[in-house]
Amino acid sequence: MSVIAFAESFNLEAAFSDVSEYWSPKVVAQVNDQYVKVAKVRGQLVWHDHKHEDELFFVVRGHLKIEYDGGRVVDLPAGSMHVVPRGTLHNPVADEECWIVLIEPVQTKHTGDVESPLTRTIDEQLGQAR
Repeated sequence: MSVIAFAESFNLEAAFSDVSEYWSPKVVAQVNDQYVKVAKVRGQLVWHDHKHEDELFFVVRGHLKIEYDGGRVVDLPAGSMHVVPRGTLHNPVADEECWIVLIEPVQTKHTGDVESPLTRTIDEQLGQAR
């Protein structure tokens, strides 16, 4: 993996202006072996899990629901954070446009081992391919 240079600092709200597609996260920073990503979401992603990685969701604007296998739903209004534990089947859902920050290990696949039209590679999230 090549070394990626990120801005020394950035305005979080302004980082969302570079996001033009729903469910297409953009990497904005790296902390040790974790990427910080911003994404705009609407509708639902896909049921998936990350076998070896936890995933942190922080809702900046809007409202997000994380659906879990078995019917449990975690409700996340703006300002809320939630960690999806590794190996846990989940599906993020937003009825209206929602802005989120994701913090996850650099090797985390966007939709785990599930491929969908919404799946984005790490290179796409880094802005290196499309």
